[in-house]
Amino acid sequence: MLFLNAVSTLQKLPVCHKLSDGTWAPITVLEAVVKQTGVYASSRKGRLSVFWGDQVFIPSAPFEYTPTHHVDIMCTLLGQTAPTAEEWVEKGLDKYGVIAVSQGEEKNAAQVEKVDHATAVKMLSELGDIGQVGPSLGSFSVSAPMLKALCDEYSSELTAKSGKFDTDPHFWMPLTLSEENYIALMKQKDVEEDVSKTHHQRMAKMKSSFSLDGMGIFGAVDVGSEACWWDYGQLKLYIDNNMKLLDREDPNADLLRKFMGVTSRLMDTDVDSSKLTVDDKSCAFSCKISTGSISNSVLANVEAVDVQVDDAIVVNCTARKIYAPKGAILYNLVDESEEGIVAAEGDVIVSVTNEDGEQTILKSKKTTCGGKAWKQVIEGNSMSFEAVHGKNMDADVTKIEKKRMELFRKTSDSFTFQ
Repeated sequence: MLFLNAVSTLQKLPVCHKLSDGTWAPITVLEAVVKQTGVYASSRKGRLSVFWGDQVFIPSAPFEYTPTHHVDIMCTLLGQTAPTAEEWVEKGLDKYGVIAVSQGEEKNAAQVEKVDHATAVKMLSELGDIGQVGPSLGSFSVSAPMLKALCDEYSSELTAKSGKFDTDPHFWMPLTLSEENYIALMKQKDVEEDVSKTHHQRMAKMKSSFSLDGMGIFGAVDVGSEACWWDYGQLKLYIDNNMKLLDREDPNADLLRKFMGVTSRLMDTDVDSSKLTVDDKSCAFSCKISTGSISNSVLANVEAVDVQVDDAIVVNCTARKIYAPKGAILYNLVDESEEGIVAAEGDVIVSVTNEDGEQTILKSKKTTCGGKAWKQVIEGNSMSFEAVHGKNMDADVTKIEKKRMELFRKTSDSFTFQ
């Protein structure tokens, strides 16, 4: 398997799981994705599977199947018939990459991206009568022959480590659309006609020499219209989906807790109710806290003498005192000061540790767009997010995690817990 968006995959979620040595630690997004996507393994022997590394989904459709195409892509097929123009707009299909599946027995599929209903019908006419349509999840699998064909076709770029190709616009769409329609679609992306034409001809030549061996080129794997999908790739989504752990009415939240192995609000956590007040909504996993109060919050692997946490998320933090008011996110912080960790409403405070154990504190706000502020040095920080990313791009994450755990343990052991 291959997982995309590697930066997000290392994020820890505010739920702890038991490790082989008997200890507990917050589960990473990548570990959650591996746990979830493993259900497809038995159906994909001899194939390469590619999944987003920052999204977890639970299919409502059967996940065991026999591959019928050299490339199959995951999508949410809507209904049993092709949508009308009104339904296309109502379901927001003009805003997504869309997979369309033919009514024919072979169930061949094609992909278009962010087009209106009339344009989609025109571009997909080569499929014949369209049976089902739905938004793409982007995750896919390829057969060994297709993987070899792509590697051979792009061997010069791979050898030179040059060029950039995205699977949807550069592989799947030219493989499933006519040259004319492909050029028109890429024009929407400000790609010049000559560039699109040359690329389509290249893929068409590869396709013409490819041996299908009884399989189709491109097909769909339906995850089901009732599938649950939890995305952790953006701060807002990280907050929203982690706070679902507190929701006792939403069936989606029930499924999330079941998937994460949450059987109780307090797990591997002892609470002396005479000293520490925890409301009936909050969750605390693998925490060691003496005094304070926790309300409407999620905490995982937090060790502190005193906490005041309200409507916040605190993960992998240790300090004498932790103050996290409404909307605050505290992550990977190790603080040995007398005053402890003090956040304001909506603060996002994260510690990035390097291989030497040096910690860089990064501050932001819940309302800050990380993409827009990527190159900026936000007030309170010593460098931009981009600079921190560049500094740690080639770091040994295993070594860093070991060093960070040593710092965590040493700091926590220096406190006096009541």
